[in-house]
Amino acid sequence: MAEVGAVPVGIQGDGSGFRSGFVALVGRPNVGKSSLVNRIVGSKVAIVSDRPQTTRNQIRGVLTTADAQVVFLDTPGIHKPRTTLGERTNRTSYDALDQVDLVCLLVEGNAPIGTGDEFIAGALSAVAPERRLLVVNKCDGLKPEVVLGCLSAAADKLGDFAAFVPISARTGAGVDTLVSELVRRLEPGPQYYPDGMITDQPEAFLAAEIVREKLLAVTHDEVPHSIVVSVDDIEEHDDGSLGMRVVIRVERQSQKGIVIGKGGAVLKQVGISARQELSGLLGVEVHLDTVVKVEKNWQRRPLVLDRLGL
Repeated sequence: MAEVGAVPVGIQGDGSGFRSGFVALVGRPNVGKSSLVNRIVGSKVAIVSDRPQTTRNQIRGVLTTADAQVVFLDTPGIHKPRTTLGERTNRTSYDALDQVDLVCLLVEGNAPIGTGDEFIAGALSAVAPERRLLVVNKCDGLKPEVVLGCLSAAADKLGDFAAFVPISARTGAGVDTLVSELVRRLEPGPQYYPDGMITDQPEAFLAAEIVREKLLAVTHDEVPHSIVVSVDDIEEHDDGSLGMRVVIRVERQSQKGIVIGKGGAVLKQVGISARQELSGLLGVEVHLDTVVKVEKNWQRRPLVLDRLGL
């Protein structure tokens, strides 16, 4: 078994030159993949929520240093699908394994290794052990013996990995060590993205995701899973500000009322919060024109999912 945080096996490259490559983050829903990407790149490129299956698309976060560029793919949490959307998000995660140089399997340090973790580890069997790292997240506040117990259980139940790295995406503890271990395994290669670029997601996608994140925070029960958001139009105004037409879709009329809220209060609150965050992220004033529509059973309709890019 490899040492925790110091990996003696599987190092690629000749030890010199600029290194680059792609790294997929996989794991169960809510293990902290999006939080880790945001922490590594130093800015918000993926929305975060305590709702399962928050991430629905591959999100790319780019870290560029003087000697390396690492492109992280934040993938949807792998789960037992109940809808066509669930089947597609699982496929998105599996497809990422064929597109990357390294794979990080995230598990939680504050919870036992479960059957879901074991299932995903089994799905990684086609990935060579030297290309796999086991990342134990949510270790902040845990006693060292608890972390070591989790690492030992992970090694026993999840198979061979090139490294076992305990971290906290919330506080940043251990994240620099993880990045160093990843860079060591990348081969010399080109710089894929220019300096300063931390994601290749277009403004429309980021805006739609931010609005959805705000909705996830204020809605309950089945509503969060039934929400999909798109930005249908962006207009640049003479003063440099951006106007965005945001369409929020739900599956039932009753959900539309919840999203709008009494007297439009919920939609107003979401719009203000999303506009403020987007203005900060994009560096320009953002104006949102939001509308809520009912798209019955959209999660189960392949043609609608195609139209929504899911």
